Amino acid sequence: MASTGTDPARKQRADSLRNQTALLEAAAAAFIASGVNAPVRDIAARAGVGVGTIYRHFPTRADLIVAVYRHQVEACAEAGPVLLAQSATPHAALATWIHLFVDFLVTKHGLAEAMRSDDAAFQTLHAYFLDRLVPVCADLLAAASAAGEIVPDMNPLVLMQGIGNLCIGADNPAYDARLMVDVVIAGLRVH
Repeated sequence: MASTGTDPARKQRADSLRNQTALLEAAAAAFIASGVNAPVRDIAARAGVGVGTIYRHFPTRADLIVAVYRHQVEACAEAGPVLLAQSATPHAALATWIHLFVDFLVTKHGLAEAMRSDDAAFQTLHAYFLDRLVPVCADLLAAASAAGEIVPDMNPLVLMQGIGNLCIGADNPAYDARLMVDVVIAGLRVH
């Protein structure tokens, strides 16, 4: 029997992965626009899939929220090494990554409230966030410090907590979290 060169199961897995990625990106956009309680039908429309597809991948809203959060944490974590390899300087990589981190933080409408709920699905998210992002920040800080571009011995967790605190008021249109974070980034530089 001659082989056609395509494995139907592999094609189905690839299609499923594409659908899941489209769902996560659509859900993230809906959460930014409307919070984590955005209607599932709106998310499905953004993703170009049926509502049943969402429930097949994510049986509960909590499952969807957790998946979106993890997907975005992974994107932020994966960006660090890429930025370090492609940026002109380690400080430039660090600055760009910090801005990605800020974007991640300021677009979490309703996530903090969801994480304070009794839903067990949210209990491990904070540890996951720290486990994935603190080492990336540490690597970026170490590279910039080794290059003599920033003050030495900056604690990555302290930096991330400080940036997180600066992002708390980001919902207020009169407050520019990114401007405040730029002041922190400039303050890291060795002058």
